[in-house]
Amino acid sequence: MPADNKPTAKQQNYLRSLAQKTGTSFTAPRTKAQAHQEIDRLKALAASPRHERQTDRKAVRQDLATGTSATRIRDDEIEGYGSTATWATGRVSR
Repeated sequence: MPADNKPTAKQQNYLRSLAQKTGTSFTAPRTKAQAHQEIDRLKALAASPRHERQTDRKAVRQDLATGTSATRIRDDEIEGYGSTATWATGRVSR
């Protein structure tokens, strides 16, 4: 892809800013046109209230710090150790 077709730093910074204000995420654009489309999409969204964004960030930081994330792998989900560890069989997903 030609270097002049890549999204500009200004577009990428604006995308991050809009995503933060709206409390949403976006797929990193590969072209200027994709960046423009994402900017338009995020601009159309209502801004998330500041207190909600702060509460969400605080909850994520706390969850990561305590290791109680729902995506954390629990001891009963694996069998074996190190490079020979495998997913436990016969376990019903919750």
